[in-house]
Amino acid sequence: MTSSQLPSVTVAALPDGVRPLDVREADEWTAGRAPTAVHIPMSELTGRLSELPDDQDPLYVICRSGGRSARVVEFLIAQGYPAVNVDGGMQAWASAGRPMVSDGPGEPEVV
Repeated sequence: MTSSQLPSVTVAALPDGVRPLDVREADEWTAGRAPTAVHIPMSELTGRLSELPDDQDPLYVICRSGGRSARVVEFLIAQGYPAVNVDGGMQAWASAGRPMVSDGPGEPEVV
């Protein structure tokens, strides 16, 4: 399956109240994320499949720009999970003015 064949959605087309699966690393997550996101870094995903949200169909997968999340979507689909890549990732999320939170003292940002 090529990335052009993967299910994808723009940030603008995401349903209200979506809980994206954020597959970025811990430092990226800490700097800024969607307030409702679930964090499982791509590097830990295979060992944490049991932690995937089971109350959302499909899983909307997000990273910084869409590359890592596309690879995760391809993997999840191969494992039988319904997954959709969020085009443009957190960069598109921030550009669209969607809400963000962080663990730091400053304003949330995408790093």
